[in-house]
Amino acid sequence: MKRVLLLLPTTGYRNDDFLAAAKKLDVEIVAAANYCHQLAPAWGLAPIMALHFDRPEQAADTVLREIDGNLDAVLAVDESGVELAALLSERLGLPGNPAHAVRRVRDKLTFRRLLRERKFLCPAFHHLPTGEDPRTLIPELKFPVVVKARRLSGSRGVIRADDSEALVRAVSWVRAIQSRADRDAQELGLVIEDFIPGREYALEGALEPGELTTLALFDKPDPLDGPYFEETIYVTPSRLPGALQDRIQQEAARVCRLAGLAAGPVHGEVRVNDQGIWILEVAARSIGGLCGRVLAHFLGMSLEELILRQVVAEPLPIAGEGGAAGVMMIPIPRRSIYHGIEGLAVAQSVPGVTGVTIYGGARPNYCAASRRGELPGLHLRPGGEPCGCGKCTAHRPSRTALRYPDCAESEISALASRYLDSGIVDAINLDSRKSRSSQQTGGTGLAHDWNISASVVRRIGSSCVILAGGLTAKYHFS
Repeated sequence: MKRVLLLLPTTGYRNDDFLAAAKKLDVEIVAAANYCHQLAPAWGLAPIMALHFDRPEQAADTVLREIDGNLDAVLAVDESGVELAALLSERLGLPGNPAHAVRRVRDKLTFRRLLRERKFLCPAFHHLPTGEDPRTLIPELKFPVVVKARRLSGSRGVIRADDSEALVRAVSWVRAIQSRADRDAQELGLVIEDFIPGREYALEGALEPGELTTLALFDKPDPLDGPYFEETIYVTPSRLPGALQDRIQQEAARVCRLAGLAAGPVHGEVRVNDQGIWILEVAARSIGGLCGRVLAHFLGMSLEELILRQVVAEPLPIAGEGGAAGVMMIPIPRRSIYHGIEGLAVAQSVPGVTGVTIYGGARPNYCAASRRGELPGLHLRPGGEPCGCGKCTAHRPSRTALRYPDCAESEISALASRYLDSGIVDAINLDSRKSRSSQQTGGTGLAHDWNISASVVRRIGSSCVILAGGLTAKYHFS
């Protein structure tokens, strides 16, 4: 039996899909994850389940110290683990991409420098160090421009600015996003580059060995002109002329070769206009989120199964069907609380629609109960069935519920009792709200309403209640 170390991100969409593919192929999975290293020991997790994916050298040392037996491959589920997977493959003498090549394509600044040096079409770009005033670059900029975080994926931290005022705002927002998402934000700074007009396309491919095979070329019919660049619609096969599709594949292959990528999945994003083909990115991973599911129709297997077959050197009997397929992602227009969904059955009954997935994987009829600020924040469905949110793999040891910020005392007690009795959650976290009309919950510095806390404890027991609001050293609990 082949044995694969699989790097499972706690916030990944596709953990279950990879585990299902491994079961189908009779591949033994050695799981590694990035759970909180402070909480993991209390949960009874081994050190290999609390790796810092964003500290690949440190994480690799932990894996090599903890792992038992031989491995046939190391595979990352998504972008967060690709550098660690490459480093481990190198140290274990397994096939894979060189770690330096993965780092090169992950970093937008380094990648832009590679494109410029190798004479690809490349927008003018500038590095803005942390703390530097973006207005110092204005004489060198040609608006509109795009402000980008250095190493984030999925259009996070990518904002268009059409003038100097918008630039200052965009830089502030992207710095905040990057500081929360990347622990090296202070050292990285940002990239500011010219906006590239044109239609956008996505290439999904596989390198083996060093030769790029296109699995699909996706059209993105919606214009992606900013100021934000949320993904919306992907459709394949592309309507581009065959000759232009071939050129896109050739440009992506040339980038892979020059960057040093050698094997595994490849995801590329390009823009096409009258000047030619502009490479936005080439990543050493497969398409993000659940979009890869639309390819099962063409591949005759899931994308995850194809990737696993490739890394363990199994045959790739691609025998899918023809036709077209697509996926539509509906952007969230503003920050809000999800209360429910209407018209799901109607959408599912439309000819050609094969599935509708609600972010987080929770069932719509269950989520509809999330009213009046009642935000379950659950990672398991009743009975312990994984909900598909990516945090509830088979290795997740506990379940928690979040806050109920706008409920009366009796309602909180009743809700707490109902969720605990149903087995959906293991504990209730009580936090303070700034005021009944305020949306701020937590971080207020205000003490609990102790009457409510006492009521909940009397009803469900102290071992099931976590107090999190306004606690100081004068409060002691036995």
